[in-house]
Amino acid sequence: MNRITLMMATALVAISPIAASARSPDFSVGPQYDTTHVYVAPEEFDRFIASFTATFGGTTSRLGVFQVTPTASQTKSQLALTPAGTISVFGFLTPVPAPFGAERTGYLVSDMDKAVASAVSHGATRLITTFPDPIGRDVVVQWAGGVNMQLYWHTARPNYPALATVPENRIYLTADAADRFVRQWSGFAHAKILSDDKAAPGEEIGQPGKHYRRIRLTSGYGGMSVIVSDGQLPWPYGRDMTGYAVTNLAATMDKAKAAGVETLVAPHEEGGRQSTIVRFPGGYIAEIHGSAS
Repeated sequence: MNRITLMMATALVAISPIAASARSPDFSVGPQYDTTHVYVAPEEFDRFIASFTATFGGTTSRLGVFQVTPTASQTKSQLALTPAGTISVFGFLTPVPAPFGAERTGYLVSDMDKAVASAVSHGATRLITTFPDPIGRDVVVQWAGGVNMQLYWHTARPNYPALATVPENRIYLTADAADRFVRQWSGFAHAKILSDDKAAPGEEIGQPGKHYRRIRLTSGYGGMSVIVSDGQLPWPYGRDMTGYAVTNLAATMDKAKAAGVETLVAPHEEGGRQSTIVRFPGGYIAEIHGSAS
């Protein structure tokens, strides 16, 4: 190998996404600390929390009114910690300042500054610079395709119980952004692709006669399904931000129905599982899935 060839090979390794990922630390802490952000009207707040915990079990944190944004605002805020996943619930008493309200999840990181630098280096854009909150620091970033996420860090590390089942972030994209998003997220999160079905039946997302691509990933931040289609989705597909895994779907749905949860899409086959989409009091739409058997 001559000197020029060696230099070119070295340069390719230096810019390789795989090499970059190998050099980048993993800042995830655990999926029990990864929360879906749910915004509900203040008058629906208590009813939603009661319905969610009646469906999935678990406990709640202390309810309070806080300023969680860097600009003036007030919101009711509470965590619901269930065996199937954690949610952060906000019932704003004032208008919601931008860019809040559009972020889908909050991911706890072990080092805020280094995690932000890593996210940016892997292609994320900060929608707001890092700011302090009452118990730590936060930032909101955007990935390819307009996928908004919050990264957060606590001054005193929280201690939440391990999950019985790990939820998944359900991300709907077109082919224009899907590969770029997966590459960015995999580099930052050290995510592994579990499956990549490029011709999944469209019936699964309300598009009979069509096919779509379903990519499932896992990382220290939890599960993820990237649903790649033409974007011409009937309601409510695309409104379900999180999918909750349960050990007994029928029993969970019985609890949900008793707690006032509405079934929007009846249980159906979706890639080796039974999946349904529901709407909780207050308007939160979620997917719930269990074993195909």
